Amino acid sequence: MKHQAQETEFEDEEPQIKPLTPEEAQAWRQRQPRMSMWRVLAAQVVVGALCAVVAALVAGREAGWSAAYGALAIVVPAALFARGVARNSGRAGYASGAIARLFAWEFVKLVLCIAMLAAAPVLVPNLHWLALLAGMVVTMKTYWLVLVTGRASVRKTD
Repeated sequence: MKHQAQETEFEDEEPQIKPLTPEEAQAWRQRQPRMSMWRVLAAQVVVGALCAVVAALVAGREAGWSAAYGALAIVVPAALFARGVARNSGRAGYASGAIARLFAWEFVKLVLCIAMLAAAPVLVPNLHWLALLAGMVVTMKTYWLVLVTGRASVRKTD
């Protein structure tokens, strides 16, 4: 006695994923907002500076410097990462190494951030760790603020 696989109702349906034509793909790209790394970095600098000013007003000058250093511990590695990833990103010959380059620069970013945090007690007199962490967290969350508000270079479409 042979067992045959029963046909299901799904076998007759066309596939759920339909590849786009080149024209459809181009139209989709035009409708999607483009995020500029440099605008996100600029927003991080502004938000980090505001956080440092608020910390200085609330908890004193040392807290302000600590918050500013915390913001720098995020912005400086992110700027290095953006520069490294953006370099040669548009050339076709480098497409195969794009993911490797992304991971390598992310590792450099992480190591630099940790090194800056390790150096904080030496570089920042009367360090306030809570203010430093506040500066870091607020600056890091700027990515989400820019993404949610859609204020990064969005192209208008008809």
